[in-house]
Amino acid sequence: MLLRAPIFHTPKNPFYQDHALEVFEDGAIYISEGKIADLGDYNDVRRRHPDSPSRDLRDGVILPGFIDTHIHFPQVRVMGGLGMTLLEWLEHNTLPEEAKMSDYPYASSVAQEFLHNLLINGTTTALVFGCHFETGQRAFFEAAKASKLRIISGMVLSDRMLLESLHQTPQAAYQASKELIREFHQKDRLLYAVTPRFSLSASEAILEVCQSLHEEHQALRFTSHINENDREIATVKELFPWARDYLDTYERFGLVHEHSVFAHNVHPHEDELRRLSAAKAAVSHCPCSNAALGSGIFPMLRHVKARVKFSLGTDVGGGTGFGLAKEALQSYFLQHLSVEGYELSPNHLLYLATKAGAEALGLVDVGDLSVGQAADFIYLRPPQGSAFASVLKHAEDSERMLAAIFTLTSAESVAEVWVGGARLH
Repeated sequence: MLLRAPIFHTPKNPFYQDHALEVFEDGAIYISEGKIADLGDYNDVRRRHPDSPSRDLRDGVILPGFIDTHIHFPQVRVMGGLGMTLLEWLEHNTLPEEAKMSDYPYASSVAQEFLHNLLINGTTTALVFGCHFETGQRAFFEAAKASKLRIISGMVLSDRMLLESLHQTPQAAYQASKELIREFHQKDRLLYAVTPRFSLSASEAILEVCQSLHEEHQALRFTSHINENDREIATVKELFPWARDYLDTYERFGLVHEHSVFAHNVHPHEDELRRLSAAKAAVSHCPCSNAALGSGIFPMLRHVKARVKFSLGTDVGGGTGFGLAKEALQSYFLQHLSVEGYELSPNHLLYLATKAGAEALGLVDVGDLSVGQAADFIYLRPPQGSAFASVLKHAEDSERMLAAIFTLTSAESVAEVWVGGARLH
């Protein structure tokens, strides 16, 4: 199949490299065996594949599929809670809902809603915080496998300072995690992520379980929270008096490495940034959630200077929706307002929503549209008569088009979603 459309992607990192954005204003993608077999200007690609069936999609644009590196599947139904800080929001909104995930049918219905919303918003890959129950996590993995999206997830491990029903003993956490890894890790498009909720709710014994799981299995990912809220940070310091800082609570157990993604990191120490960079670990920046919960503004410039990898997460349900384009735009706004903000361009926004996520997750075959990559992409087509359609039609250059995409795109504009060369939506 050959698809003709304006095409944008960022095969390079615009924070450190010039000419990171690649644009084909009248472009074409040629798909073969689930991969991008050719990419370029339409006339050149058509000449190389003269007999291929083709579709004309020039009333929209093609981008790589969005990659969300921090989102909670059990929190779909608690979005929209305003007027609370992080720990208040957890106590009153989130944890009671998460306690319901022990029921397989309930967890399965929530998983279906969650995955549907990922898909219709153009997210093709996601690092997903799971639930605290083996049954609920199994329901999620089964739904994720059927969805054919690329999903990395794991059962959440905690043994203190939450609802009692959400706690596990270290032995139970270990056994349930082992079974889920055996059943779902590296099956189809699934990977497993070892997932302590955060050090506040994870004792040293639980963190030792996480360490053991990593030592016993290959290619696992690791994810948790870090430095999101001042009160949270102070409590972690009290719980781990031996730790230099928040990051050290994970480092002591070998959990900071090139396959680790830490959500938020709004209030890091300079030495934490240095050590994150040295370990090649990544941070998931969640601008809507950080604003909604009053956590603070992500110190992007400090991360760039320290050469710490970071990408975008929607953080549903602390965040305000499933759209990665909205997260990118919110990041632009907050960085624009911050005294120490980073001056973002549309190129940066595209990179953060796509390629940066792939790099954070250690996925080499997604995130851009280069030849040889998996054919994961989205086709955005503005609703007829919309302001987005008007702006896109009259944009004077490709940078203006890209700015309009990140300013005006919503789920209504996601006309098609492709994963592995198959159209899923």
